[in-house]
Amino acid sequence: MMRLGEKQELIVVKKVEFGVYLAEHEEDGTRVLLPAKQVPEGTEIGDVLEVFLYRDSKDRMISTTQTPKLTMGEARPLKVASVQQIGAFLDWGLEKDLFLPYKEQITKLQENDEIMVRLYLDKSKRLCASMKGIYDLLRTDSPYSPGDMVHGRVYEFSGNFGAFVAVDNCFSALIPSHEDHSSLRIGDVVEARVTGVKPDGKLDLTLREKAYMQMDKDALHVMELIEEYGGALPFNDKASPEVIMGEAKMSKNAFKRAVGHLYKERRIKITSEGIFKL
Repeated sequence: MMRLGEKQELIVVKKVEFGVYLAEHEEDGTRVLLPAKQVPEGTEIGDVLEVFLYRDSKDRMISTTQTPKLTMGEARPLKVASVQQIGAFLDWGLEKDLFLPYKEQITKLQENDEIMVRLYLDKSKRLCASMKGIYDLLRTDSPYSPGDMVHGRVYEFSGNFGAFVAVDNCFSALIPSHEDHSSLRIGDVVEARVTGVKPDGKLDLTLREKAYMQMDKDALHVMELIEEYGGALPFNDKASPEVIMGEAKMSKNAFKRAVGHLYKERRIKITSEGIFKL
């Protein structure tokens, strides 16, 4: 069976002026064209060629010896070549750009954005891209351990879980929701530290430095926030995590460490009404 979106080995069964026809078996009636410019020099009938199957601009099944940047069953980052009303077109290394329908996008896209996508067949059996379903295609056998620094691409946000990241564009990872990721957008590449490896192999990440290194930065940030409020912050370290994240852009634990540090340095006063600059 010829499989769109995959590389497979086919037999040369006929030579014509504009290329060669390939089939799974010599007697098969289902054949696909490999255009002349793609045919390796010296190719003869009976030769076996590895090709990738897709559809050309006239919606005909066609083969190529070129290797696309994405095949069926994978998730890979592709660059946006253009954005149209019906969707976007992605550069995947072949002559015809890959179509990403509007309904398969999870954020507004711009030309030259680089985003994680997968392949699927639409109702008309045409290859298209989707930004959905990336999570299930990422690997969970990364070589990383807690404390390691990694690079990953943001591919989805969840209010309950946080920012989903593809480390090295292939390993499953998460920046948890209690971390501030408000400055990130889908497609961003981040440098992060591994804070944990779950039993199933997925990674937990943080954009923050280790606590003892981060505390001075957080303390400075809290002081700047107090200044913005005219020297009197209208809540203290007993406020809800949601209030602290919304105002200070850090977790409650990080906020408490920073406030404690400032208190020990006698730079602030803490009351039931809030935090005051001394």
